[in-house]
Amino acid sequence: MRIAEAYNRRVAILIAVMSGVAALAHMAPFPFLLEAFRPDRSLWKMPRSAAAPAIYLTFDDGPNPDWTPALLDALRDEDAKATFFLIDRHINADTAPIVKRIADEGHAIALHSGTRRLMVQRPDELAAALHAAALRITGITSRPPCPLFRPHAGWRSGSMYQGLAINGYRLAGWTWGMWDFDWGRERRGDRLAERLARKASDGDIVVIHDGHHVDPRANRRHAAETVRLLVPRLRARGFEFKGLCEAARGGGLN
Repeated sequence: MRIAEAYNRRVAILIAVMSGVAALAHMAPFPFLLEAFRPDRSLWKMPRSAAAPAIYLTFDDGPNPDWTPALLDALRDEDAKATFFLIDRHINADTAPIVKRIADEGHAIALHSGTRRLMVQRPDELAAALHAAALRITGITSRPPCPLFRPHAGWRSGSMYQGLAINGYRLAGWTWGMWDFDWGRERRGDRLAERLARKASDGDIVVIHDGHHVDPRANRRHAAETVRLLVPRLRARGFEFKGLCEAARGGGLN
C-alpha cells in the first residue's frame, strides 16, 4: 500500500511539474521552451552595442487619444526614439492622426494584440489578421510597420510562431524586469524611472503601457512621466535610445 501511495505521489508531482513547464512555455515573460531551439524567431534583448550602451523603449496598447500625445511630447522634448506596439482595434478616425504623428516624428510602429485568443488561431488566420492591420497602418503613415509582433502579455504558442513566419514577422518580447508593472501599486513615473534606471543594462528592451488592451482611454499618465525622468538619468550614464525595429532590421531580421 505504501509503495503504491509513494508511486502515486511521484506521478502527481511529475504531472504537476510537466504542467508547469508547459504553462511557462506559453506564458513566461522571458524566452523559454518555445524559443530554446529557434531563438531567431523572437527578440527579448538586443545584442550589446559596440559603441555606447543602448536602451530600447517600447510602448504597448495604444494609440490612446488621451495619453499617447503627452508621451510623444515627452519623447520629443527628451529627443528619444521609441517603438510603439499598436492594437488594431484602437486605431480609428480619432486616433489615426496620432498614428501618423508617431511615424512622422521618427518612431517605429509594430503590431500588438489585446487578446490571448491569437494563441489558438490557425496560422493562416493570424497571418491574415496581421496583414490587414499592417495595411491599415500603411494607409495612415505611408509606410509599413516593421515586421515585429508582440502578443498580449507575452502569451504565445507554436501555431502563433507559424503564423508570424508566414508574414516574415518576429515575436517581440522584453527584457526580464524591465516593465512598468509595479506589484499592485498605482503606476507612478518617479518610482518606475528609479527602478528602470537602476536595472538598465546595454541592450535592454523596456515595455511601458500608454494604453490598455480593453479601455482605449485608460489613465496612462505614468508613461510620459517615466520618460521625462528616465531618459535624462540614462543619458547621463552614456546610454543611447534606439528604435527596436531599425536595430532589429540591422541585425538581420529581414
